[in-house]
Amino acid sequence: MESTKELTEHSSRVERKRQDSFGMFDGYDSCSEDTSSSSSSDESEEEVAPLPSSLPIIKNNGQVYTYPDGKSGMATCEMCGMVGVRDAFYSKTKRFCSVSCSRSYSSNSKKASILARLQGKPPTKKAKVLQKQPLVAKLAAYAQYQATLQNQAKTKAAVPVEGFSWGNYINSNSFTAAPVTCFKHAPMGTCWGDIAEGVRVEVPNSDCSLPTKVFWIAGIVKLAGYNALLRYEGFENDSSLDFWCNVCGSDIHPVGWCATSGKPLVPPRTIQHKYTNWKAFLVKRLTGAKTLPPDFSQKVSESMQYPFKTSMRVEVVDKTHLCRTRVAVVDSVVGGRLRLVYEESEDKTDDFWCHMYSPLIHHIGWSRSIGHRFKRSDITKKQDGHFDAPPHLFMKVKEVDAAGEWFKEGMKLEAIDPLNLSAICVATIRKVLADGYLMIGIDGSEAADGSDWFCYHATSPSIFPVGFCEINMIELTPPRGYAKLPFKWFDYLRETDSIAAPVKLFNKEVPNHGFHVGMKLEAVDLMEPRLVCVATVTRIIHRLLRIHFDGWEDEYDQWVDCESPDLYPVGWCQLTGYQLQPPAPQSSRDSQSSSSKQKKKAKSQQYKGHKKMTSLQLKEELLDGEEYSFLQGTSDQESNGSASYYIKQEP
Repeated sequence: MESTKELTEHSSRVERKRQDSFGMFDGYDSCSEDTSSSSSSDESEEEVAPLPSSLPIIKNNGQVYTYPDGKSGMATCEMCGMVGVRDAFYSKTKRFCSVSCSRSYSSNSKKASILARLQGKPPTKKAKVLQKQPLVAKLAAYAQYQATLQNQAKTKAAVPVEGFSWGNYINSNSFTAAPVTCFKHAPMGTCWGDIAEGVRVEVPNSDCSLPTKVFWIAGIVKLAGYNALLRYEGFENDSSLDFWCNVCGSDIHPVGWCATSGKPLVPPRTIQHKYTNWKAFLVKRLTGAKTLPPDFSQKVSESMQYPFKTSMRVEVVDKTHLCRTRVAVVDSVVGGRLRLVYEESEDKTDDFWCHMYSPLIHHIGWSRSIGHRFKRSDITKKQDGHFDAPPHLFMKVKEVDAAGEWFKEGMKLEAIDPLNLSAICVATIRKVLADGYLMIGIDGSEAADGSDWFCYHATSPSIFPVGFCEINMIELTPPRGYAKLPFKWFDYLRETDSIAAPVKLFNKEVPNHGFHVGMKLEAVDLMEPRLVCVATVTRIIHRLLRIHFDGWEDEYDQWVDCESPDLYPVGWCQLTGYQLQPPAPQSSRDSQSSSSKQKKKAKSQQYKGHKKMTSLQLKEELLDGEEYSFLQGTSDQESNGSASYYIKQEP
């Protein structure tokens, strides 16, 4: 009798599935008998029209993402990024992996010896706290940990950063985040599509007392990069159970996924009493709504496949002598970022982090082909297992025509100082290489042997014609020791018997980047490129962005191009498993505030000139001469058109 009853119930359930042409509510029906909020009987259900074909109901048979979960016994050190068993972590809160990390977190001085390390000098005593257990080692160990998880799951997972929540940070301060479409190099950057507020998805139902994992439909209330603020269907204007979720994560699915996967759809306990016919409610709410595209999970997976592999050999800038390159080997790949270990490093601690699209890395043989300085390796024979990265993997630069009027040695220009990325300095072209590459030196601070020259391509957005800073109201850093202040370009050109590089040779393209002042993002600290930090766009000068690291003094700001591969959407670290550096805590802010003021005072005496004249004042001074004329631009310009904002040289 029992088997007959079960067969009858099964037949009835199959019949209901046939009546539901989309199979959307099959999972809900399978659990409705165990919930007080379900329809009282099949006969009492209202007749509803079938869902229109315009609503994508996606039957996703692809991979299922499973993420390591902090509640399941894992923890991440907020200081060094170490991933390990929670019970083995230090303190009751389990926020740090050791006593040293706990102490250094409250007195973090990660910026103190950045310049010294880049110049090859020994780090300060405080800086050793960060070098004691390099984050790259943790990330490599974590990558191995993730690889182990992949044997048990179909695709890799993301680990949230404990102690910092992007959602809380954005909600409590009403911040906005740069959209994913601003970052073409990031996962889904070119195929984000129409994902926006109002899109419906299926997510786990956390407001449920059932012993098994059940799901419910939610709508996107707000987007912040990859992260979405979701609200369960049926809560209307009630935000009490809103929650943040990574759109590319494992727990977010297109509408219809539960039906195809045999997962139950169960309404949250808080609103179970609101409706007796939840099926009719969902049909009404979802008619005309949008969900994730059918191939969304496939595109996420494809966009997180990276062509660079471990043991590949590349040429990369020598971080101790910027004028030359060295051979390095790819040690690990995390989210497209490469940990490169210089080939001579026996213990693999001499490393350098950069993105695979960085202009700082090249194929083997690049330096010889263009005439760039190169440090020959002491290793005469290629180590077993190492192989040269194919040239086609590297970012291509725009071809230039150097046959006609071109850059020449001795020409003056303005350039971002690679050793002080918050400054745009007076600079000189020291050598013209092949294929459009230039060796540039910062006036007044160059080494006698040229060891601090650096290589920029002619199309680089980090070099500018004479007068760019003045026109756009950016403080120009004059040569160190230059006494004739305020600095005036025309006086300086006459005094040094120099000429300015022709304006027409510079890159004047301004892409439609989509950034706005105040937008939040995750950005690499290029002075310590293993760190990815919480950051804000504070200024926009055409394609040039001023990046501020939240919680740090303005002197640590950096000028970065809008298409830099070192900028990422909010949620990128969580998605890729990279460690995010949260804003500096209040104790660190107080200590760095007093120390940085002293640094600024000393620094300004060496590097910075007085406040520059306005464009109008400079323009009036030029009326007597006929060599130059100005085309007035605007500061903090957010238009994406190629406006005229350079000095124009008359023939």
